[in-house]
Amino acid sequence: MRGQSRLDSFGSILAGLAHRLGLESKLFEARLRRQWPDIVGEPIATHTRPDQIRFKKLYVFVHNSVWLQQLTFLKPVLLQKVNAMAGEPLVTEIVLRIGEFAADRSAAPQVANLETTRPQPTAQLLHEATLHTQGIQDQALRDHLTAVMVQTLSQPEFPSHRPRQAP
Repeated sequence: MRGQSRLDSFGSILAGLAHRLGLESKLFEARLRRQWPDIVGEPIATHTRPDQIRFKKLYVFVHNSVWLQQLTFLKPVLLQKVNAMAGEPLVTEIVLRIGEFAADRSAAPQVANLETTRPQPTAQLLHEATLHTQGIQDQALRDHLTAVMVQTLSQPEFPSHRPRQAP
């Protein structure tokens, strides 16, 4: 009789992969940005934004020198809250910098505006994207990747994919 096989959860596999690739701090940065208002509270979150983690230092942008001075006194508490969220001491120091950033953190209105102003792709661009994705077996993944390619290449920032004019 065979013994029970141990199956790893998908989350533990991804965590191990992130550790091997050295992506733990980047994943933590993304989580930190999403949960920043919950960690520091809404009054502080409206005047600050976490930027990046480098060499166990968390760099945080603040609106002005008044907030920088105030948060200097709160560094130990903020450090404790950040590491509590991480579940381990990933950050040993918080570095405050004055910087510009949007106070409104909701990206949904910006995405909605992009949806209404998106240019329509050409048939040639759609055909080219379909050719690039035809080797993907999963139909849903193939369709999604094709749509992303078409959307990206339809943007004005990609001049190499604009229709060429005849000489």
